[in-house]
Amino acid sequence: MSRQALRAFTRGTVRDVRRETPDTFTFLLDLGRGRTPADFMPGQFNMLYVFGVGEVPISVASFREEKLLMHTVRSVGTVTNLLTRLGVGANMGVRGPFGRGWPLDEAEGKQLLVIAGGLGLPPLRPVIEEAIAMPGRFARMKVLYGARTPADLIYTHEHSRWRAAGGCDFLLTVDRGTGDWRGNVGVVTTLFPKAGIDPRRAVAFICGPELMLKFSILELAKMGVPVERIFVSLERNMSCASGTCGHCQLGPLFICRDGPVFSYAKVRNFFPREGV
Repeated sequence: MSRQALRAFTRGTVRDVRRETPDTFTFLLDLGRGRTPADFMPGQFNMLYVFGVGEVPISVASFREEKLLMHTVRSVGTVTNLLTRLGVGANMGVRGPFGRGWPLDEAEGKQLLVIAGGLGLPPLRPVIEEAIAMPGRFARMKVLYGARTPADLIYTHEHSRWRAAGGCDFLLTVDRGTGDWRGNVGVVTTLFPKAGIDPRRAVAFICGPELMLKFSILELAKMGVPVERIFVSLERNMSCASGTCGHCQLGPLFICRDGPVFSYAKVRNFFPREGV
């Protein structure tokens, strides 16, 4: 991508806003100029810009066949706080797409494991939708999703559709059950024995908090899934999206430029690990 393209913003107009949790919102954006979600690959991210304030990297959550670009944003800082206050008809800058996405070709014909924790689900939503749209592409998809509490679950309006899809097993858990919760309780790795994972055929895509990544990788490795078939999406202080500022450097790699999706075999020496 040229330097000019790296600096260029597209004006995105908010067409819909969905409240996911008290501090997390999903925005559906119209980019105009003939741009659609088909321009963005699963696992890539955009820089979202609040005019006159600043920008933040946010994963693309939309599927290529949808009409509007989808981003899910949690209010955790100045820019994201302002983003989550935008309503229908407001504008934000969109710069991207950036980064390397999920290697769907690596999972073709195999058992696809989609493992998400908390806000790790948005970068994996396009993978789920892709697999549902093309059920013959993968042997079977297992979606394992965990959050801290039932109130922290996102995309709840889509869970029943995913469960009903052919070739998809959707398992859900929370760290702490509250209220009238009757589902699984425990961290996401407690779902592994229930998922029917075949380590000989499995390819895992994982996104979530770093501790969750670590223990998911450990458990998959113990089950016999080769580290070359475990892929992770990392986040680390991405700022410029071009590998120039160095804030997201991981050893010789820059997450914004060389990732955010990596084979664990490539980053294992720079990642917290215990015997993997």
